Amino acid sequence: MKSYILTRIGLSIPMILIILTIVFFVLRVLPGNPVLAMLGPKAPPEVVKQMEHKMGLDKPILVQYVNYLKNIAQGKFGESTVTGMPVIKELMQKFPATLELTIFAMIVAVFIGIFYGTYAAYNLGNPIDVSARIYSIFVYSFPVFWFGLMLQLVFGVWLHWLPVSGEASPFMTPDKTYTGMYVIDAIINGQWDVLKDSINHLILPSITLGVVISSIFVRMVRANVVLTLSQQFVVAARARGVKEKTVLFRHALKNALPPILTIMGLQFALLLGGAVLTEVTFSWPGIGSYLVSRIHARDFPSIQGTIVFFAIFVAIISILVDVINAWINPRVRY
Repeated sequence: MKSYILTRIGLSIPMILIILTIVFFVLRVLPGNPVLAMLGPKAPPEVVKQMEHKMGLDKPILVQYVNYLKNIAQGKFGESTVTGMPVIKELMQKFPATLELTIFAMIVAVFIGIFYGTYAAYNLGNPIDVSARIYSIFVYSFPVFWFGLMLQLVFGVWLHWLPVSGEASPFMTPDKTYTGMYVIDAIINGQWDVLKDSINHLILPSITLGVVISSIFVRMVRANVVLTLSQQFVVAARARGVKEKTVLFRHALKNALPPILTIMGLQFALLLGGAVLTEVTFSWPGIGSYLVSRIHARDFPSIQGTIVFFAIFVAIISILVDVINAWINPRVRY
């Protein structure tokens, strides 16, 4: 296992390097001067040159590239031209909100995907199976922002059951911050009213993101469980008189999970980047909303730093997924 982990990390280094290189050169070959985009076309030339010097854009492209890699290796993502703060510091302030939303959305997606997909496979050809296939196609076609707006309209505007924006109500934040995630911090502080308020704010955005992603899991779980139910060990278990629930969940689902867990892990990483539309729709103060605001402000270092942050995080998650898959699946050779 140690050699497999080291090999996997070694293979990820070139991948991360390629991603960083693509991000660097794509942002620099785009038409227009990023400094003029930030300051406006009527900015004085001396101010433009001063800003270019501050951002290192007046140096040769290869020198910029080497400095860029050095800074990334040291955890330096530059400084925001809007606030003057280090980009990595701002990202770490926004990241807990995005992570919290992603975790709850993943819980919704996994719950629906595993149970609906498993029962659809068990009732192959029956109305439950047909409904699961229709669900996976129909829900996957939902635009995330449209689905979020519909939930806001129904449960927020018409029924007044749930809040439609923000991470918490005014004066309903944790007294002490430990993780930056309001739900966990409220539990640690014992603030049950804050916990209830935080969960209420999480319900609509997490359902929006989770339901759309669950369509992928429903289809994958169904296909893998159908394949597993046809295997000889399942037939043998039924022949020995094992209960159907035991056969379905302990034998069929358990053996169908390894490839599903791989996709779930990768989807979790992609959810962090795909939460942008959901965060904007619900005014959720995460990295997605941060990126959109900095695009509007033409904050070049923040945009570049956010994209690099997402890319590195996805690469790290892919490593963890492969290691976990090798650990739980004895058929993986390392």
